[in-house]
Amino acid sequence: MMDWYPPIEPYDSGMLSVGHGNELYWELCGNPGGKPAVFLHGGPGGGLLPDNRRYFDPSGYRVVLFDQRNCGRSRPFAGDPKTSLEHNTTPHLVADIERLREHLGIERWLVFGGSWGSTLGLAYAQAHPERVTELVLRGVWLVRRSDEAWAFTPAGAAHLFPAEWEAFCAAIPVTEQDDLVGAYGRRISDPDPAVHGPAARAWMSWELSANTLLPMTPPDIDDTSLLAFARITHHYISNGGFLPPEGLLAGVDRIRHIPTVIVNGRYDIKTPPNQAWDLHRVWPEAKFHIVEDAGHSGSEPGTRSLLIEATTRFLA
Repeated sequence: MMDWYPPIEPYDSGMLSVGHGNELYWELCGNPGGKPAVFLHGGPGGGLLPDNRRYFDPSGYRVVLFDQRNCGRSRPFAGDPKTSLEHNTTPHLVADIERLREHLGIERWLVFGGSWGSTLGLAYAQAHPERVTELVLRGVWLVRRSDEAWAFTPAGAAHLFPAEWEAFCAAIPVTEQDDLVGAYGRRISDPDPAVHGPAARAWMSWELSANTLLPMTPPDIDDTSLLAFARITHHYISNGGFLPPEGLLAGVDRIRHIPTVIVNGRYDIKTPPNQAWDLHRVWPEAKFHIVEDAGHSGSEPGTRSLLIEATTRFLA
């Protein structure tokens, strides 16, 4: 079983203007002359974590990481209720990836994404297949109506996390619980911290409740980062991920030739393996792995090992 590569710090970083007043934080790690790879974080709105750098052999890869619009160190920050999300959509993020590639002078690169990063990776590859050498996808999220029903109605993940679901519902009056996503949206977008603060915390608690197979202590996240995550995630969920009506499966023929590895935890409650399986059914050429002792997180040992095995094999 393969373990993390050692911790590493960026050798270069900067801010990139992408229009409408948005600036993206980006960083480069590893070997400046190595094989280019870009890491797409989850959320949406999750931002980068130091361990995201450790899926790649630093002696062989030139790794590009960046905070997507309005989260992490990118600006303006969605933790400010006044920050507009009007220009934060999937087409905007796809264009940002291309602009960053051009800015860094990279011709083609491996694309690595987990959870929302898998969604964005598929969308980017289908828009720019000529720029992608390989795809590594983890915790596949297709953002279909059925996928959202699983996450945000009593008929889905609530069956497995009843106490956490009850707490999620308790933050909303009974009269509004027939549309929890809409009710949370009204509160998360309220400029009053007394309204959006508790809503953002409740939203994040439900998001994190099913992140790993075995319970883990939730990370300590400040209120502004909680609000940024909740606002951006809700923005995408309530708009179908800003994906085309036919969804991502319809575009597989454009990327069928790209060597691809798909990894999903058997007990992934956030993005159950039926989504990865549906992708593999229309794309049997992609190498498909179910990790029998894992949930959603990319840091769980079995999942992590397969992801690092994929990047190591693609380097060779």
